[in-house]
Amino acid sequence: MAVSLETRVTRVEPIVPTARPSAFSHRAWVFEPKYDGFRGMLYLTGRDCALYSKRGNRMTRFRDLAEQAGRELSCREVVLDGEIVALDQEGRVSFWRLMRGEGTLCYAAFDLLWLNGRDLRTLPLVRRRKRLERLIPATRGLLHRVPCFTGEGLELFEAACRLDLEGIVAKRKADPYTVDAAWYKIKNPAYTQAEGRRELFERGRGARDTAQSIRPA
Repeated sequence: MAVSLETRVTRVEPIVPTARPSAFSHRAWVFEPKYDGFRGMLYLTGRDCALYSKRGNRMTRFRDLAEQAGRELSCREVVLDGEIVALDQEGRVSFWRLMRGEGTLCYAAFDLLWLNGRDLRTLPLVRRRKRLERLIPATRGLLHRVPCFTGEGLELFEAACRLDLEGIVAKRKADPYTVDAAWYKIKNPAYTQAEGRRELFERGRGARDTAQSIRPA
């Protein structure tokens, strides 16, 4: 977690939510709709704006999206955690359009980890969210902010299922941004865009395994 970028901004290890079988409501937690896309950490420095994957790889495919998001941010240094998504003509998140390179690409932020020289990861989630809301008060161009709701997990999960979203994410309000923070993902069991997903990734793994097996020693 201490790999330096070109400025004082440091590389952040993302929190990976744990699967949970059922939704719940609790006032000590906040709940967010789960957008179906690619997880992306956005780094804006004085010289560059780029998106990195969960494994720390620069996502060059989304270079234009990162540069546009950087122009829409009114700060000199920032690290955001969020999701790269593709929207269809009705403004709905579409995983398959993202995979095919179609639709309107957007970056939907759900956490603010660094801002203008200050590391915010030690702050509780609710304070980071308030700063995120000030930084991104509303959707602007390709930069979005994932909404969150306090205590209303069951209601949000019912709405996510009704709207055919992937599910929701539950996060404990008091937690700092550390790898052992309590984040849970609760998936919609009837989500229509989940169909064919396993076969897609199995084909992708098979292609990688084949490439590795024929790679010269």
